[in-house]
Amino acid sequence: MRILFLAQRVPYPPNRGDKITTWRLLERMRREHEVQVVAFAHDQADVRAAAALREMGISIQTVSHSARAAKITSLPLLLTNTPMTLGVFGSKSLQAIVDELAPNCDLGYAYSSSMGAFLLPHPQLARIQHFAELDSDKWKQYAERTSWPMSWVYKREWRTLLEFERKLAHATEQNVFCTPLEESIFKAQIPGAPSAVLRNGVDLEAFKPDPSAAEPGHLVFTGVMDYYPNVDGVTFFVERVLPEVRKRFPAAHFSIVGSHPTPEVQRLGQVEGVTVTGFVDDTVDWLRRASISIAPLRIARGIQNKVLEAMAMGLPVVGTTCATQGTEGTPGEHFMLAESADQQIEAVCDLLGNPAQAHELGSAGRRYVEDHYDWEVTLEPLDAMLESAQAAHRAAR
Repeated sequence: MRILFLAQRVPYPPNRGDKITTWRLLERMRREHEVQVVAFAHDQADVRAAAALREMGISIQTVSHSARAAKITSLPLLLTNTPMTLGVFGSKSLQAIVDELAPNCDLGYAYSSSMGAFLLPHPQLARIQHFAELDSDKWKQYAERTSWPMSWVYKREWRTLLEFERKLAHATEQNVFCTPLEESIFKAQIPGAPSAVLRNGVDLEAFKPDPSAAEPGHLVFTGVMDYYPNVDGVTFFVERVLPEVRKRFPAAHFSIVGSHPTPEVQRLGQVEGVTVTGFVDDTVDWLRRASISIAPLRIARGIQNKVLEAMAMGLPVVGTTCATQGTEGTPGEHFMLAESADQQIEAVCDLLGNPAQAHELGSAGRRYVEDHYDWEVTLEPLDAMLESAQAAHRAAR
């Protein structure tokens, strides 16, 4: 099968949430199929990554993308009924590439709704829309967490994007989500459209326990640090949780590990006991040095790769419902569930004060991801999904 694969970012290297998933999808697809990739290149690192993919024999075309410039040029859309997302990720150049390639492909696979927009003009293709998360639901959560005027902007984006997602979902042969929770939200918001769950996974060889390297009292958070839910989560933890933890355990220190830290995150690095790393070559090194993984997200859906990776490393995880629910693990058995600041304080301090309990929790988390989140297992349904979408498209014609 000839597959046209669209991604918001060059799907390599697998060093952030969306790239981890898109790389694994691409790697799996090309085992049996001919895959043509089209993606935005956000910076020179993406340009180099695209070159690396070509060296692997993967055909990829890219279009340069400046998020800052795109947001500014999309502002007039606030006066229309078009979601700003389609302006930020709209591109005549990328559409032209898709239009040129589509006639020679059998199936289009779009990762994120903004990329699905480029496939809408091509009903001759069988199409799969991989939402990963229902983006409109994310904007709804943002609206609930912010004050006017941004709450108005986010609420408008939620409503307009949901209307677009309805159109997109009913135009495709399959809509894909990474957890049953997200699929249930989709079914409630967009009834009657086909849907399926294709779970994320974790690289169990790259992320594996190394207890000898753990530093007592070292708490860690990993994630891209210009992503609002990550910024909100670590700010909450540093301001509301960490001071009390350090009163009880003065040696406790918190590392915020991830690229593109915003000025707000950089200021957190000035707080005693907090390290902001910026970009690192490999988060494994920081996870290996940690004794507890912190996942204080207050806005999230789906499976958080940061949680899976920490569990795979054998780290005890302290996380909110938002951060942990996608794993479908059992609180208290596979991770510690802690919603409020007081709950997070108690959970972290309990683990710091009881290393044996922390080790037992981390070991149970590792066993859980071994049983449920090996990429070879989670992506096993993909081939059948591709064939089914193509068959449904043929039947409809």
